[in-house]
Amino acid sequence: MKFNKWTLGLAAVGVVSLASAARADEKVSQLNTALSNTTLSGYVDVGAQYQNAGIAGLYGVGVGAGDSLSLNTVDIALDKPLDATPFSAGYHIELWTGASNNQLGTGSIIRQAYLALGTTIAGQEIDWKVGVWDTIIGYEGLTSANNPNYTHSYGFFIEPTTHTGIQANYKVNDEISLQAGVADDSFSNGAGGATPGYYAGINGAPVVAGQGAGGALHHPTTMGAVSLTAPDSFGPMKGATLTVGGMNTANPGGGFADSVYVGATIPTPISALKFGGAFDYVDASALGGNGHVWVAGVYGSYQATDKLSFNLRGETYDQTFAFITASQHGEEVTATAQYQLWANVLSRVEVRVDHADDAAVFAANTSGAGLERNALFLGAQLIYTF
Repeated sequence: MKFNKWTLGLAAVGVVSLASAARADEKVSQLNTALSNTTLSGYVDVGAQYQNAGIAGLYGVGVGAGDSLSLNTVDIALDKPLDATPFSAGYHIELWTGASNNQLGTGSIIRQAYLALGTTIAGQEIDWKVGVWDTIIGYEGLTSANNPNYTHSYGFFIEPTTHTGIQANYKVNDEISLQAGVADDSFSNGAGGATPGYYAGINGAPVVAGQGAGGALHHPTTMGAVSLTAPDSFGPMKGATLTVGGMNTANPGGGFADSVYVGATIPTPISALKFGGAFDYVDASALGGNGHVWVAGVYGSYQATDKLSFNLRGETYDQTFAFITASQHGEEVTATAQYQLWANVLSRVEVRVDHADDAAVFAANTSGAGLERNALFLGAQLIYTF
């Protein structure tokens, strides 16, 4: 499974403030299969949610607007990890189904499937992923249990999810790590009735009406990221992380979209209290004058007890084209409480409020007609990780 920057930052400071991350990183019991050195892991994610107003997919929980009980995700992964030999090989196959499939863009049951290849050249180790893998940019990931909240951020929705291509990972030292990749993706500017956004389906980008074919090696997506971790000499800031990444993505009709991501995790003198921040920017001005969108978010987490924690997220966004909603500006605040009542089970309750500054853009579910400027989300979630 992929661990996002939030999870890695918490691990780096030595205090994992999210119960879900603790289970995912430390306590998951992987089952040996009949194949030598192959492990089986996964999770089952279910939930219930109420929205007084909203649009399908806005919250990223894999369900439409209104009242619902949902099977969000069933995830099963097979792994053969790299070993300590100079040129080792392994693989990762991750299958999932449920309402969250729409986050992959293609509705595929394959979330990831790649060869893991280790190389040692002149004493330098570089690990490779070849196939379909999670994106290298972003504060949150597809695995809900590894995120601080049930619902996804706005920043998550202006990022890609998975890529088909080649990724390289190089750890310079304990403080510096580098990632780079080449993939066969595209970014649609919304022409021909398509929805603006990333198309990162397996084996390349689809043909979008009115825009022709996208992706392909003559117009590949390129990406890179550098992650910095503060050493012990930084004193109270020991373990703080900073990640800067970006990508250049092709459009089916010609032109490119550029994405920039900056994320950080920050420890405090209170060991149970952690903060984080994320900034996402997409410039699509080269794609038919569609402009840009940016999202800035702040995160806070407090580990009250070994089993109980509280997570808070606040975001604001600005856009010049209809990417998230029809509004130009907006905000959201999400508060999440989570508790480990059962072993290996993450339980959450969440309240989220969204506000559109410029126009009423949220479909009113209670009345069945009209639009609202504010949206309220109430949710509960259970995730069993094995």
